[in-house]
Amino acid sequence: MSEIDAPAPTVPDAHGDTPFVPPRWRWARKHPTLIIGALLLILMAALSIGAPWVATHDPQDIDPLMRMQPPSGEHWFGTDALGRDVFSRAVWGGQVSMIVGATVAVLATFFGVVLGLVSGFVRWADGPIMRVMDGLMAIPGILLAIALMAVTRASLTTVIVAITVPEIPRVVRLVRSLALTLREQLYVEAAHAVGTRLPMILRRHVLPNIVAPLVVQATFVAAAAVLTEAALSFLGVGVPSQTPSWGNMMAEGRNFVAVAFHIILYPGLLLAATVLAINLLGDGLRDALDPRLARQL
Repeated sequence: MSEIDAPAPTVPDAHGDTPFVPPRWRWARKHPTLIIGALLLILMAALSIGAPWVATHDPQDIDPLMRMQPPSGEHWFGTDALGRDVFSRAVWGGQVSMIVGATVAVLATFFGVVLGLVSGFVRWADGPIMRVMDGLMAIPGILLAIALMAVTRASLTTVIVAITVPEIPRVVRLVRSLALTLREQLYVEAAHAVGTRLPMILRRHVLPNIVAPLVVQATFVAAAAVLTEAALSFLGVGVPSQTPSWGNMMAEGRNFVAVAFHIILYPGLLLAATVLAINLLGDGLRDALDPRLARQL
């Protein structure tokens, strides 16, 4: 019988045969943490971006007669010590965390890539750059951020700068280690031998090979930035106190835990859900971008 006359493969039935699973669903089943993290992060981002339409009250509206009310149909998350709606302030506060997390991840990754590539491929610059990075990493990130905030005016911009500076060395060390490995590869040495300029080598041969670990590292930087921003605001050195943010809300409600635990409960849950989503996304991307796992799909 010729190949043309050969019967088509039968579709597995429900009597014990393994059902056919499309490749896309197999991929999704292989990386559930990536799917769960992405969906949860999309939900949190949608709540924050849609705050003007999702919020049920003005986040700054003070109502002394409704102080520290428990959750109800009118106030879904209750009210705080000034009678402000906790749900409205929580969804607006998510904007601060999303902006800080995304911006810090982009800035830290950009400067980390530049400094890491220079350190890895320009031998005379390796020592000075890494000594500066070692010095920054010797100081705990939260303390360095507090010190930077102490000498500047409290604002969202200064918070972003204060969080970005301690995160850059971690990206630099990652990029440098990858660059030191890649510069010894034969295709990079061949490009040097034929006279290819260093910027072209970095763009063609190095950057495409470090994108995957960089994306994963950026997610961890974003999660750390969200936590650091909340910690700074909780300590009173973050965004201005009148700005709704999860850290500010928990700081304002810590004195009323015994009588109105909901003031810090819901912002804390949203903060935990956001950090969990980013970490799940990072773990899923790490597995999905691993070539050894990709060959098993």
